Amino acid sequence: MIQHNIPPVYDENSKILILGSFPSVKSREGMFFYHHPQNRFWKVLSAVLGCDCPQTVEEKKVFLLTNNIALWDVVQSCTVTGSSDSSIKDAVPNPLRMILDNSRVMRIYTNGNTAYMLYNGLCREDIGIDAIKLPSTSPANAAFSLERLIGIWREKIYF
Repeated sequence: MIQHNIPPVYDENSKILILGSFPSVKSREGMFFYHHPQNRFWKVLSAVLGCDCPQTVEEKKVFLLTNNIALWDVVQSCTVTGSSDSSIKDAVPNPLRMILDNSRVMRIYTNGNTAYMLYNGLCREDIGIDAIKLPSTSPANAAFSLERLIGIWREKIYF
C-alpha cells in the first residue's frame, strides 16, 4: 500500500473542491499536486480563471486559496502501479469531511473519470454532494487538446 503524502490545500474561504484520484509518482516525489510537467492542470485552471499560470508550489497554493479553490485527492492509500489510475486497487478514501466541515465548499469536481468513479464508490454517500466530472488533465488523456480541456472546464466550473 502506498500512502498519500500531500496535505490538502484549502481554507475557510474555499468554495469548490477539486479532487484527483491519487498522486502520480512525480507528484509524490515533488510533494505537490499535478507536479508532472506534462500534466495540464495548472495551465487549464489558470486559463479558466484568466490568471497567470503559477510555477512554484508556493505560487500554486496562493493561486488556489486566492481563487477559493480547495484541492485534494479521493484516495488516501492504495496499491498502484506507477502512476496508472487504472491500476488503483484496495483504495482507502481521504477524510474529505475535514475540508467540508472547515470551509464553504458546496461543489465538488473530479479531475477525470477515475476520480469520479472513486468518489462515487468511496465517498459520495458519506459526503452527500454529487460530484461534477471534468475531463482529466493528464497527458494520458490525449483525446483532449489543451484548448478543448480549457473550454469544457470553463463551461462546467462555477463558484
